[in-house]
Amino acid sequence: MTNMPFFTRDGDTFHPTEVANGPWDPKSLHGRVIVGLLGFAIEERHSGPEFVPARLTVDMFRLPTIDKPIHVTTRLVRDGLRIRVVEAEFLSGGVSMARASCQLLRKTQNPDGNVWSPPNWDVPKPADIPKPTDPRLGMNGKWTTRPIVGHMGSLGPRRLWMSEVRELVAGAPMTPFVHVAVGADFASPFANAGDKGLGYINSDVTIYLHRLPVTNWIGFDVVNHQATDGVAIGECWLYDEQGPIGIATVAALAQRRPMANPSKR
Repeated sequence: MTNMPFFTRDGDTFHPTEVANGPWDPKSLHGRVIVGLLGFAIEERHSGPEFVPARLTVDMFRLPTIDKPIHVTTRLVRDGLRIRVVEAEFLSGGVSMARASCQLLRKTQNPDGNVWSPPNWDVPKPADIPKPTDPRLGMNGKWTTRPIVGHMGSLGPRRLWMSEVRELVAGAPMTPFVHVAVGADFASPFANAGDKGLGYINSDVTIYLHRLPVTNWIGFDVVNHQATDGVAIGECWLYDEQGPIGIATVAALAQRRPMANPSKR
């Protein structure tokens, strides 16, 4: 990756770069980099090859600005033989802006017997889908996509492939878990955008994984959106090029100023 990373690093301090901004306010951070950096810190400090980060939940309760230094603190809540639980906090300019909880499960063998699962999705591979010509489909270079069916705001099935085009933290390899964590915030606009724009901003993201992806492309399949009294939930099934890897769920609040033209994002 040669594109500008979302953060540079100086010891335990992370500095947002100009590309880390979000769609609601050019001076605020994008939700994807908040989720991604919390996942990055948890994995770097507390994970290992024998564990799968089976659940990551991130609560985003303040909007960090792009001009403040970031610190991520972590705390090991439980370090058992099979279950490890970690909490993390995202501080911008010394103020708490988001927090995360991650449950890591030790790998073992599946029990005997068969359990029903939904079939794998039957879609073209990313290499078989032409690269979009509209740069806004990747928010002008924050990521790249290969649309499969539908688009943000269309009424009907929505599926696409997404891949990262820049590092989260300069000089740090993008691990499979970080790929998922950075991309997972997309579940909110993809599931919650309507035919009159994106009217919801998500306050959380939860990722469930039964395995880590083995390719850089993450597939999103919208499977649910429900909303009442301005409170929405959205859900996407997640895939890599070999099959299902987990799900991403979000809670969201109605925005006062909807984002227009969601099909162009």
